[in-house]
Amino acid sequence: MPTPLALLNLIHDRKKFLTSLAGVSFAVLLMFLFTGFQNALYDSQTQLLEQFNGDIVIINRLKENMFVPRSFARRRLYQAQAFDGVEAAYAVYTSDARWKNPETKATRPVRVIAYNPADPVLPMAEVLAYQRQLTLPNTALIDRRARAELGPREAGVVTELADRQIQIIGTFALGTDFAAGNGNLIMSDQNFLRYFADRGPEEDERSFATADIGVLKLAPGTDVDRLVQTLRQHLPQDVLVLPKDGPEGFIRRERTYWEENTNIGFVFSLLTAMGFVVGIILVYQILYTDVADHWSEYATLKAMGYGNGFLFGVVIQEAMILSVLGFIPGFLISALFYNLAAGVTGLLFVMTLGRIVNLYIATFMMCLISGTIAVRKVQRTDPAEVFGL
Repeated sequence: MPTPLALLNLIHDRKKFLTSLAGVSFAVLLMFLFTGFQNALYDSQTQLLEQFNGDIVIINRLKENMFVPRSFARRRLYQAQAFDGVEAAYAVYTSDARWKNPETKATRPVRVIAYNPADPVLPMAEVLAYQRQLTLPNTALIDRRARAELGPREAGVVTELADRQIQIIGTFALGTDFAAGNGNLIMSDQNFLRYFADRGPEEDERSFATADIGVLKLAPGTDVDRLVQTLRQHLPQDVLVLPKDGPEGFIRRERTYWEENTNIGFVFSLLTAMGFVVGIILVYQILYTDVADHWSEYATLKAMGYGNGFLFGVVIQEAMILSVLGFIPGFLISALFYNLAAGVTGLLFVMTLGRIVNLYIATFMMCLISGTIAVRKVQRTDPAEVFGL
């Protein structure tokens, strides 16, 4: 069996080897954290939309994203329901309101999501279990993934929402986003009017005549794209009809807005690139130091007849070993940070297989570039100069 020269070069000094792995792991951790926060911000923006129990979404044509409070005439849902293939049309109401922490008495903004409890708008088991209780006056469910600043997030809490008493009857798990602020509440449409029908002269009154989001549930086998085109042709132009999923869908539209109209992507992409560059510098220093420590050994190999290709392969193998062994602890530590950040911020931190593979490829390229730069010293080695001949 051939001698694993690259591996032996790395592990002959255990302390130095562990320090090398720590450097690579640190670079991996930086890339995971920066891409993790970027993806969390984007993923969190669409997590509510993905929960809607429907195939087509209707919104005000001027509503660019979920953060914009634009409603449309609810009669558009009745008109849409008359078309073949539409089984049900659900009206969803959203609004921001001030929530009073029952312990500190401080107020924080939250998002309120409301609909008829008899309609399975959000078919989450923990929400469906409270369909009947939600019809009681001044009751709501609270998002247990809301920020800790809201105070206790559990059944039985009695506090104030929009300067009106409210009782929490249960919890659900969703998470925060830009529109949600600190968290979410779910209540019935009747309770929604109790809190927001008259919000004063500075804000628009709410009624059942308008809705913020319309969700259409289609019959099995219905061609979604064809029905979308039909609705666009026949409904008034004050609404926008979108499939919920797909490249031209409502969810994709929301994500695209935040990707293209904010600096989130640029900032975190820049930070990820900086982590990549830091990794190249760290790995280069590791490999260059190794080459310098084994200068005479590499010169001896060249004097014995081994060419630059062989020596290049040894250094590149060291880079590949570092990329694998350094990636593993970096990935594991990042997973712990993801769980911690999700608990603190309420954002959706998801470590998918595709994202893991992409970051390993970045780690491999990082080590490969460093190895390619460091090996130049080996290739320029002249045995005669090393041994003073």
